[in-house]
Amino acid sequence: MLVVPEGRGDATVGGMGDLAGKSVLVVGATGGLGRPIAQLLKDAGAVLTMTGRDDARLAALSPLGRTVLVDVRRADGIATAVNTAVAERGGLDGVVFCAGVVAFGAAVDTPDDVLIELFTTNTLAPIRLMKAAAEHLRESASQGRDPFLVNVSAVVAEQPMAGMAAYSAAKAALMAYDHAASRELRRGGIRLIDARPPHTETGLADHPIHGEAPRLPEGLTAMAVAERIVTAITAGERDLPSTAFAG
Repeated sequence: MLVVPEGRGDATVGGMGDLAGKSVLVVGATGGLGRPIAQLLKDAGAVLTMTGRDDARLAALSPLGRTVLVDVRRADGIATAVNTAVAERGGLDGVVFCAGVVAFGAAVDTPDDVLIELFTTNTLAPIRLMKAAAEHLRESASQGRDPFLVNVSAVVAEQPMAGMAAYSAAKAALMAYDHAASRELRRGGIRLIDARPPHTETGLADHPIHGEAPRLPEGLTAMAVAERIVTAITAGERDLPSTAFAG
């Protein structure tokens, strides 16, 4: 039997618009966008479980909540993240997937191992996470807690870019999956938000797994994008196209 820790509240607390006491798993919390999202969720009263692949960067997040070292490219890493959140927080009310890798270069020159990592991290990992978390989110819905799941994609899912064909395809595949799955999850009371922000200054483009980033215009700040995503969570929104981040 799971013991609900102090702070998560009962079934009457934490409905739409209220994150206080909600158990939220942030996957990729050590990243340039994951950190501000985690901070904003914490500030709103959420009880956090956060994952990353770097011990030192995870340690810096420990004041915000429980941290778990996992590799989301592995199915057992996804299972560990979900199981830890459920066991230690007494359940799961929300999931935010903001891990990711990027690659640049001509489509015909992208090596197979790069293709595999792009799709494993950016597409397969959030799909696995959705499957692993669904049962727990349905339980949250049965308690009237308005569970949510957010997948952070990118504008290239809508507007594929030359020199980023493989990355664009991985993000577009996730967007298509999300749009179809959201209709199914809605029946169980789970809200799935596919967020596709324009270019954002997270530092991801400075560390590609292949190729070199082209000259890019200045992007949105990570905090501005994080604030828009958390607003969507609390406002009951169901989709965040790139145009939702304008201004």
